[in-house]
Amino acid sequence: MSKLHIKTGDTVVLLTGDKKDRNKTGKVLEVSPEEGKVIVEGINKVKKHVKPRKAGDPSGIIETESAIYACKVQVVCPKCKKPTRVGTKIYEDGKKDRCCKKCGETF
Repeated sequence: MSKLHIKTGDTVVLLTGDKKDRNKTGKVLEVSPEEGKVIVEGINKVKKHVKPRKAGDPSGIIETESAIYACKVQVVCPKCKKPTRVGTKIYEDGKKDRCCKKCGETF
């Protein structure tokens, strides 16, 4: 799989999906480049039924975020607050920075 344009801690917006999740924004909690998936805070919530492992452990329904494909989300620029593609700026000393394609701001 190719390198992902999304890093942990980025604010992203969901581009596709059903009406309850589309256009929602959230922070990236985890990135899995080998699968091409990301886990975003508050998006794609699933309910998991758990049994008690030991005698004193609680049982019940736990709600967690599930992974979604990285191609379905887009990074939100911190300056212009719009969903944008990510470009790279290469400086003379060889350093690379990610930048917004719309306004040119680095992040």
